[in-house]
Amino acid sequence: MKMQQILSLTRKAVDEYNLIEEGDHIAVGLSGGKDSLTLLYAMKGLQRFYPKKFELSAITVDLGYDNVDFSALVTICQDLDIPYQIVPSEIAKILFEDRKEKNPCSLCAKMRKGALNQAIKEMGCNKVAYAHHKDDIIETMLLSLLFEGRFHSFSPKTYLDRMDLTVIRPLMFMDEADIIGFKNKQGLPVVKSPCPIDGYTKREYAKNLVKQLNTEHPGAKQRMFSAILNGDISGWPLRQSRSQDDTQ
Repeated sequence: MKMQQILSLTRKAVDEYNLIEEGDHIAVGLSGGKDSLTLLYAMKGLQRFYPKKFELSAITVDLGYDNVDFSALVTICQDLDIPYQIVPSEIAKILFEDRKEKNPCSLCAKMRKGALNQAIKEMGCNKVAYAHHKDDIIETMLLSLLFEGRFHSFSPKTYLDRMDLTVIRPLMFMDEADIIGFKNKQGLPVVKSPCPIDGYTKREYAKNLVKQLNTEHPGAKQRMFSAILNGDISGWPLRQSRSQDDTQ
């Protein structure tokens, strides 16, 4: 996927859900994976021409695994002229050595977001951009249906009142396949997840289930996404407009 297409889909999300306001200082949560690297490039590209002016920073929470090298991320942020901060933590040690968690994903996410949000506020940011894409939104909806008994998914924009911080998801209209294509085309230096249970989670199950459903029933993935967009989910902001391709 070309940069122009990445920017087009990013701006679609920003405009549809009013994700950016004049004067915002937005932190990009940079894990080093393909999604967050694509988000970093998309936000920097958007910053160059978007009519509402905003500041951009990047931040990584170092979970404390051995042999994880963030030097490529430092170089990219320097090349893009984006201030970058790495926040050290002992989250991996707490999860796998101290607590010996067998299902650590939920606690890991909570601790990681806590460290991230605190550092973001100290940097003077009022918003944080997460790299969740269309597939993530659909998979989360399926997980919610199957394991919680409710129709729910990530919101494009969420205000965290305790932190006085707004979470935005500018890649929400982007397929994971588009991101993989962009990563390959740009040769992005992905930092592989060192988590010992990576690839063996409920989310991986949902990912495979979506793939199977879409193979057996072509177009099922897009129809599920349309159901989410049009489903009036609690916590989702109203869209500025509704385009034809979302309702097909």
